Amino acid sequence: MTGNEFRFFLSCDINLPVTFRIERLEGSFPNSKFPNSENNASAENRMSEIYVECALFIDGAPFGLPTRTRLESAGPPFCWNELITLTTKYRDLTAQSQLTFTVWDLSHGEGLIGGATILLFNNKKQLKTGKQKLRLWAGKEADGTSPTTTPGKVPKHERGELERLEKLVNKYERGQIQRVDWLDRLTFKAMEKIKERESLKNGSSHYLVVDFCSFEHRVVFQESGSNFLLPSPIASTNDIVIVWDQEVGKINPSEHKQLKLARSLTRGVIDRDLKPSSNERKSIQRILKYPPTRTLSGDERQLLWKFRFSLMSEKRALTKFLRCVEWSDVQEAKQALELMGKWEMIDVSDALELLSPVFESEEVRAYAVSVLERADDEELQCYLLQLVQALRFERSDKSRLSHFLVQRALCNIELASFLRWYVAVELYDPAYAKRFYCTYEILEENMMKAAGVNGEEDGFKQWQSLVRQTELTAQLCTVTRDLRNVRGNTQKKIEKLRQLLTGLLSELTYFDEPIRSPLAPGVLIIGIVPSESSIFKSALHPLRLTFRTTNGGTSKIIFKKGDDIRQDQLVVQMVSLMDRLLKLENLDLHLTPYKVLATGQDEGMLEFIPSRSLALILSEHRSIISYLQKFHPDDHGPFGITATCLETFIKSCAGYSVITYILGIGDRHLDNLLLRNDGGLFHVDFGFILGRDPKPFPPPMKLCKEMVEAMGGAESQYYTRFKSYCCEAYNILRKSSNLILNLFYLMAGSNIPDIASDPEKGILKLQEKFRLDLDDEASIHFFQDLINESVSALFPQMVETIHRWAQYWR
Repeated sequence: MTGNEFRFFLSCDINLPVTFRIERLEGSFPNSKFPNSENNASAENRMSEIYVECALFIDGAPFGLPTRTRLESAGPPFCWNELITLTTKYRDLTAQSQLTFTVWDLSHGEGLIGGATILLFNNKKQLKTGKQKLRLWAGKEADGTSPTTTPGKVPKHERGELERLEKLVNKYERGQIQRVDWLDRLTFKAMEKIKERESLKNGSSHYLVVDFCSFEHRVVFQESGSNFLLPSPIASTNDIVIVWDQEVGKINPSEHKQLKLARSLTRGVIDRDLKPSSNERKSIQRILKYPPTRTLSGDERQLLWKFRFSLMSEKRALTKFLRCVEWSDVQEAKQALELMGKWEMIDVSDALELLSPVFESEEVRAYAVSVLERADDEELQCYLLQLVQALRFERSDKSRLSHFLVQRALCNIELASFLRWYVAVELYDPAYAKRFYCTYEILEENMMKAAGVNGEEDGFKQWQSLVRQTELTAQLCTVTRDLRNVRGNTQKKIEKLRQLLTGLLSELTYFDEPIRSPLAPGVLIIGIVPSESSIFKSALHPLRLTFRTTNGGTSKIIFKKGDDIRQDQLVVQMVSLMDRLLKLENLDLHLTPYKVLATGQDEGMLEFIPSRSLALILSEHRSIISYLQKFHPDDHGPFGITATCLETFIKSCAGYSVITYILGIGDRHLDNLLLRNDGGLFHVDFGFILGRDPKPFPPPMKLCKEMVEAMGGAESQYYTRFKSYCCEAYNILRKSSNLILNLFYLMAGSNIPDIASDPEKGILKLQEKFRLDLDDEASIHFFQDLINESVSALFPQMVETIHRWAQYWR
């Protein structure tokens, strides 16, 4: 859904009963303040027995019988949390329908506490949803006439800070305000104090909290049988009136007819010899530079169609041409497919665009697969995660794409292992489980029949080795659960882990047969080393395990249970891809694309890289340079360390500064910035991407002052070199913007949190970061300004200090 669309239901189409929940009664409850109680002195010893009477009024007249809640005596505050379902349906309501609520106390005879009335539709004719806080009129029964004498909503001129906050809380609970845990806790604590202050000020005022039913979209009032919204009464004010235009989103018949005529006239031999004029050629070149996310206008589509024959030698033009085809027209579609077969062969990165949900034609998608067949295994592995997600957009379960992926996997055990895991994780998605299971079955069936790859073990044994990976992760899940039940500190849990590995779970220390490492299937692991295995000090207690390998070495991994690491897997895959793109341009920035593999919805493995967090380094050594001097001292080198070590640090800082900026990675602090002994810096924990950040006012890129100080300060030659590497890397990655955007577009249907919440918005944010409107020289000036802005930002340092405090007291 685009930002300009307004999706809604019509009330006349909702054949459901009116439903709401009466939650609680708030306010002070001294017995002497109950109106109409005749003998308060004798009532003091009695427990209050309170109930709420609800009634529906339509156009000022009662409609149906009143409904009562149960008696509630366990208060104050009095909480019912009772669901009320009326016999009347939403389709039967009118614009002036209202609910009345009268609160009675039986411990005082028929003691009337008060009443309130609320309209079900607001002044924009939209159904009210979520929590509504109604002020009771003391001593009055709720009045259902129109206009009512007991309105539950506090008049605007009487509303204070509490009413404003209640409105925001309502939006927050409906998901219209972003949740930020640490900030939310502070806010709600402050709200409680405001509530206490307001309740003292308001004295004996009572409020009834009612929660109205919510729908997927807003509900707009419309009478049954009518096909238009009731016109708003003419007013002398300049209020904006929302009107529903039924033509929005529909094809303009006159424009459509003109397009059909134009294309039918130019469908013959005339077009073959047409050549674009100088201005038309400029317009075409401008269109070809559009990112894959941009929709073509009617004129642009017509221009590409008109000169389709002259564009056949321009491989970049194919994806744009296929976007301008009217696929519902059989003849036009047939001609487009004929031209596609004769077109200059497109690049693999453009073929990925043809696998997006925009292209539904099976012939187009099959053509894209034929282009992918040219990619080598290394390149294919870079895109494998997205190609598995693209299976969602295929027309059938046994598609050309799924068969292609399986055939390539049969020739490469690493591809087979990753394909199996990527598909297995998607089996938890109920909407596409059948499709992914079908691909899983095809892979299993073909591998079991295969004769073996490159003279190695036969397919049956290879498949069994992959199945044992799943058995291993299941055992590690059991170990994690057992350790969480162990009382005591982290050290006691580590002792328990080593005790389990040498006792009850000794089979994990020596496997019956070697198992292919899920993270690196080319490595065969033969068992866990108990003495080198540990647990991280964290709420989820991730395991740090050391495996022995068949070649006499070791492989260290982190196993997490209880955390969805699919987003981390995507980010690290993009870091690995960008590292490859930079190296192809002879720029090695010493990045650390450690391996990550999700083995389930809430579990997975990560490669362990020996390193320390900047927070720990700065607390022990005061500065990054002091720490690096410990490992790479050089009295004649810059700042007392070797030139190679400093160069590694500067380059890695530049690489991650650019990548985290492009991917919009948030929640950066000194605990998730790690430093290797050789000076290589890298980032971990990618819970927030595409511009999301739990902290207020994040800088454009995370570049802390300690990193700048390690380069000799903002005036040093090394800092200038850092900025030079940043600008060079930024321009290299901008050249591959279409590839990166296409890969993210293929993830649009995935269950990755920061993409699934709003795929279109996320991809547009990513596109903005590339600044495709600038040439290379202008982009260098833009990026240098960005670096200067981030370094001079003082406020993030203050938030960093707050985060350190939070970590300390955690």
